[in-house]
Amino acid sequence: MTEKKKIAAATIVMASATSMSRVAGLVRDVVVARLFGAGMMTDAFFMAFTIPNLLRRFFGEGALTAAFVPTFSEIFHQRGEKEAQQLVNRCVTLLLLVMLVVVFLGVVLSPWIVQGVGYGFGQVAGKLDLTDQLNRIMFPYIGFVSILALLTGILNVRGHFFIPALSPLFLNFAMIISALTLGHLFAQPIYSLAIGVLLGGIVQLLLQVPVLFRYKIKLRFDFNFRNDPHLRKIRNLMLPGIAGVAIYQLNIIVTRLLASFLPEGSVSYLYYGQRLFEFPQGIFIVSLAQAALPMMSRQVTEGDQKGLRQSLTFAMTLITLFTLPAIVGLIICAKPIYSLFFFGGEFNLTALNNTSLALICYAPGLVFVGYSRIAAQTFYALKDTRTPVVISFWTLLVNLVAGLLLMQYFGFMGLAISLTLASMFNAFMLLLLLQRKVGPFLQNSLYQPVLKVLPACALMAVAVTILLGFVDWLQVGSVLSKSIALSGAISVGILIFFGCCYVLKVDEIRQGWQLLRRRGRA
Repeated sequence: MTEKKKIAAATIVMASATSMSRVAGLVRDVVVARLFGAGMMTDAFFMAFTIPNLLRRFFGEGALTAAFVPTFSEIFHQRGEKEAQQLVNRCVTLLLLVMLVVVFLGVVLSPWIVQGVGYGFGQVAGKLDLTDQLNRIMFPYIGFVSILALLTGILNVRGHFFIPALSPLFLNFAMIISALTLGHLFAQPIYSLAIGVLLGGIVQLLLQVPVLFRYKIKLRFDFNFRNDPHLRKIRNLMLPGIAGVAIYQLNIIVTRLLASFLPEGSVSYLYYGQRLFEFPQGIFIVSLAQAALPMMSRQVTEGDQKGLRQSLTFAMTLITLFTLPAIVGLIICAKPIYSLFFFGGEFNLTALNNTSLALICYAPGLVFVGYSRIAAQTFYALKDTRTPVVISFWTLLVNLVAGLLLMQYFGFMGLAISLTLASMFNAFMLLLLLQRKVGPFLQNSLYQPVLKVLPACALMAVAVTILLGFVDWLQVGSVLSKSIALSGAISVGILIFFGCCYVLKVDEIRQGWQLLRRRGRA
C-alpha cells in the first residue's frame, strides 16, 4: 500500500470513529442547551471546562503527542519492541507523577485560576464561585486524559487508530447520562455535568486496556527515567511544543476572558458556535493530521524528502477539498441546525439567533485551521517545535488586538471574527516557512482540484438555500418537517457536490470513493 493510501485509509478509520463521537457530542450539546440554555450556569461550566482542557493540551494531546510519537516511532521501527516498551513504561510513570502534582495544585489554586480566566464574571453575584466549584470537580480529568493521549500515540504508531478515536464517545455518554439522571441531586443542576466529565475521563482511559493487551503492551512502573536519553529528547521537543500549544489555547482563553465582560450568555453563544464549527474539524482535520504524523515521521527518519513533500501535498489537498463545502454548509445551515436540535426548553430565540451568528463568523476559519494543523504536524515530524511556537505567539497577538477592536463594534461576533483572522494569519505564516524548510509543495497538484471544487460548492449552495427556504426555522417545534427539510437539503447538497466533482474529474475525490468501496467489500 502506498503512503497516500495508508494516510487515506487511516484517516477514514479515524474519521469513522470520530464521526460517531462527534454525533454523540452534538447530542450532548443539545441536552445541555435544552436543560440549561445559554446563561449564567452554562457560562460558568464552559469557562470552568476551559481550564482543564487548556492543561490537557499542555501535557496531553498536543505537546506530548507531537514530541512522543516521532521519538517512539523511531525507536520502535529501528531498535525494536523491547526498547520501545521500556520507553513507554518510563513515560507513563513520569507523566503520572507530573499529573498528580498538577491536579493537586489545580484544585488548591482554583479560586485564583478561575478569577484570572473569567475576571468579568465578578460582575454577577455567585458566578465566579460557581465556576470555581465546577473547576475543582473537573480538574482530575486532565490526569486521565493526559495518560490517554500517551496511550493513543503508542497505539497509533502500532497502526491502531479506531479505539483511541472512539474514546471521546464515552465522555459524551457519561456527560449525557449524568446531566439527565443526576441533576435533581444538586441545588445547581449544572454540577451533574461536571461529574459526567470526571466519570468520562475514567471510562476513556479504561477503554484502552484491552487494546494494549492485544498488542502485548504491558505497562509497568519504571522510575529509571532520570538519565534516559530518549526522555531527554522527548522533553527537549515537548517544552517548545507546550509553549506552542499554550499559545494556541490562550487564544481561546483570551476570547472567553473578553467575552466575560460582554452581556450574559456571550460565553455560551461562542461555545455552542465553536462546538458545531469543530464538528467537521474533528471528523476530518484531526483524523487526517493524526493519521499523517506517524507516516511523515517515518519518512523523515528514512530521509525521504520527496515522499514527505508528496504526503504533505496530498494531505493539504484533501483538507481543501473537504473543508470548502463544509464551510459553505455551516454558513447556510447554521440557523436550521440550531433550530432543529437546540431550539426549545431553556434555549430561546435569542440564543438561536446569536449562536447561529457565532458559527457563521467561525466557519471561514475551518480551512485555515486545517492548513495549520497539517503544517504544524509536519514541523513536529521534522523535530522542529520552535517554529510553530514563534508563529503561535504572533497569532495570539493578532487575536488579542483584533478581539479588543472588533468586540467594541460587534460584541461576541467580533471575538469570533478575530479568531478566524488569527487562524488565517497562523496558516499563512506556517506554510510560508514550511516551504522554505522542505521545498515547494504548494504546486498545481493542489491548486487544480481546488479550482474544480469551487463551482461544485456554488451549485450546492444554491440548491441547499432553496430547499431550506420552505421551512420557518424561527418557530419552536415542527421537528418532523424541520428534520425532513434539513436532512433533504444536506443530502441533495452532498449529491450535487460529489456529482459535480465526478463530472469535473476531481481525481482525489474519486480515489477516496474507490478506497471506501474497497474497504466496504473487505
